[in-house]
Amino acid sequence: MSFQWLKRYMPRSLYGRAALILILPVVTVQLVVSVVFIKRHFEGVTEQMTHVTALELRLILTDINASQTRLEALQRVDVLRRGLEIGLRFPDPPPDTYVNQWRAIDLTGSFVIKKLMAQMPNLRSISLPNSQRADLLAETDHGILQITLKRQRLSASNAHQLLVNMVFFGVLMTVIASIYLRNQLRPVTKLARAAEAFGRGHHVSYTPGGAIEVRAAGNAFLDMRARIERHIEQRTMMLSSVSHDLRTPLTRLKLGLSLLDDKDREPLERDVEDMRRMLEGFLDFARGAAEDASEDTDPQELLEMIVTNASRAGKAVSLGACHGSGRLMLRHLAMRRAVENLIENAVRYGGNAVVSYVLSSKSLCISVEDAGPGIPPEMREDALKAFTRLDPARNQDTGSGVGLGLAITADIARAHGGMLRLGRSEQFGGLKADIVIAR
Repeated sequence: MSFQWLKRYMPRSLYGRAALILILPVVTVQLVVSVVFIKRHFEGVTEQMTHVTALELRLILTDINASQTRLEALQRVDVLRRGLEIGLRFPDPPPDTYVNQWRAIDLTGSFVIKKLMAQMPNLRSISLPNSQRADLLAETDHGILQITLKRQRLSASNAHQLLVNMVFFGVLMTVIASIYLRNQLRPVTKLARAAEAFGRGHHVSYTPGGAIEVRAAGNAFLDMRARIERHIEQRTMMLSSVSHDLRTPLTRLKLGLSLLDDKDREPLERDVEDMRRMLEGFLDFARGAAEDASEDTDPQELLEMIVTNASRAGKAVSLGACHGSGRLMLRHLAMRRAVENLIENAVRYGGNAVVSYVLSSKSLCISVEDAGPGIPPEMREDALKAFTRLDPARNQDTGSGVGLGLAITADIARAHGGMLRLGRSEQFGGLKADIVIAR
C-alpha cells in the first residue's frame, strides 16, 4: 500500500515531524481513554445508580397510590420527604405539558432520562436544569406528583472533570516536552546551518553540542571542513606555483619567436597564444571560487562594472532589465569570472550579450542572453561538463576553446549554493544562461 499521498500533508522540518510524533500519540491516547472510560465507567455507574433510584421512586409511588384519600396521600408524602430526603409535592395547578429537558454539556443527561422513562411507566417528564438537581413529574392516583432529587442520586458527579484534567495535563506535558524537544533539536539545526553556509562558501562559527550522536556528527563535520579547507589551501598554493612556472617558459617562447621571420613566426605565435588561453582555462577551472572570500555585494553595481569593462574591451554587451534592489554575500571575483565567461560565450556564439538580473527575497537570478543558435535541450546537461565542446550545435568557426567556460561558471554557482540553468531566450531566440543563487 502506497502512502505517497500522505507526504503532502506531513511537516517538512525536523522539528515539525518530531512534534507530530510527540503530539499524535498523546492525543490518540487521550481520546481512546476518554471514550472507553466514559463508555464503561460513567455509563455503567450511572445505569446502576439510576436503577436504584428508579426502585425507590416506584416504591414511593406505590405507597402513595395505596392511600385511600388525597389527605392521606399528602400525609404519606410528608413522611417520605423527611425520611428519604427527597422533595415530594403535588403542584397546584398541575402542568399542562410534559417535556424532557437537559443541558447539552450534560454527558449523562440523555442516558438518565432514557433509563428512568423505561423503568417508570408512570413518569411523565424529567428536567435536569443543572448538575445539582433533577425534577421529575409522575402520575399517581391522587394527581401529578413533583419529585425533586439530588443529581448525585442518578449519576456519577462531575463527569466532565476527567476530560478537563486530561486536556489540561495533556497540554501541559506537551508544552514541556516541546520545550525539551526544541532544546534537543537546536544542535541539529545549528549543524545544518553551518553545513549549508559552508556549502555556499561561508565560514560560520560552530561548536558541537546536544546528544552524543549529534556531537559525533558535529565533530565529524568540523574535521571534514578542516580537511576541505586545508585541501583548498594546498591546491591554491600549488596552482600559484604552476601558474608561475608555466608562464615563464611561455614568455621565453614568445621572445624567441619574435626573432623569426613573420612568415614562420605568426603560426607559432598563434599556437603559443592558444597554449596560454588553455593554461588560463585549466587554472580557472581548478581554482574555481577558492581564492575569493565572500563579501557584501550589490548585484547591480557588480553587473554594471562587468558590462562596462566588457564594452571597453570591444565586446557587444549591454545591461538589460534589472529588477529588485539589495545586497547579499557573494564571492566578488568568482562571480565576476562566472558572468564574464557567460558574456564571452554569448559574444562568441551569438555576436552580442544582454545581461540582466532579478533580485527577490528568496533568490538572485543573473541572466545572460544572446541571439546565437543556442544549445539543444538534450545537450544542455553535457554543456555543463568540463572539457566538453558543443561545436556541432554552435559554430565550428567561432574560435578555439577548451570547453571549460560553462563548467567554471556552474562550479562557481554551486560554490554559492546555487546552480547554472541553460534555456532558450524568448527575447532574442538564442541561449539564455541563468545563475540562480538562493539568499
